[in-house]
Amino acid sequence: MSWVIFAIAAWALGWWTNMRLARGRPVRWRSLAAPIVFGVTLIAIWEGVVRGLEISPVLLPPPTAIAARFGASLDILWVDFVQTVLKGALSGYVIGCGAAFLIAVAVDRFPFLQRGLLPVGNFVAALPIIGMAPILVMWFGFDWQSKAAVVVVMVFFPMLVNTVQGLQATDMMQRDLMRTYGASYWVTLFKLRLPAAMPFVFNGLKIGTTLALIGAIVAEFFGSPIRGMGFRISTSVGQLALDLVWAEIVVAAIAGSAFYGAMALIERRITSWHPSQRN
Repeated sequence: MSWVIFAIAAWALGWWTNMRLARGRPVRWRSLAAPIVFGVTLIAIWEGVVRGLEISPVLLPPPTAIAARFGASLDILWVDFVQTVLKGALSGYVIGCGAAFLIAVAVDRFPFLQRGLLPVGNFVAALPIIGMAPILVMWFGFDWQSKAAVVVVMVFFPMLVNTVQGLQATDMMQRDLMRTYGASYWVTLFKLRLPAAMPFVFNGLKIGTTLALIGAIVAEFFGSPIRGMGFRISTSVGQLALDLVWAEIVVAAIAGSAFYGAMALIERRITSWHPSQRN
């Protein structure tokens, strides 16, 4: 019962703290403190409810057990992180987004490609990854290359569609002005259209950060060497080692948040002129 009381007290304290933060002046430290307080409150409630109701750790381990397993398995988690995130997700992300950007420029330069390629792209993007992953694993093998191929398929078309849309964001008056200056297509592209497309490009890049990690992990369920986050999750579930599964999930959440945050920071620097970046 004491753990249940602890959970209720944590909820009340977190609610009161966030209400005080919400009533204060909108300064930067308050915007950072609010999600931190919410996260700590959620973890405290989780701990109290699991221990107070004596929920089996096979169903849901408490955060303290996950933290202990995290600290005891740092070597395993690092190997899995390198295999899944750095080799599979990051390499596929760079290849897929880079290829999509170049093809988007080609689509913009030659309109017939837009009429023929984008419908095919939308069709391929609608294919379920759980059906594509085993095929790509058979094509590219069981190591990280097949996971990178899955990531390429997942990030390519969101990046392509956003970039094509961004290149069309400038209006006719702006393009006519560049023509009156005698600017060629490529000068107009680099001086006007690409800068205007940057918010759309970064939107595709940010969407790709989450898709890349999901694709790499899911692909490992269908074949992997004896390392990788997806491999570890699938085997640990069979061994009822749910604390290790949650430790892998924590690593994935941290990696995904850091990846997305890095893209958001770069976007803020490059597109500081855009209204969406103004405080």
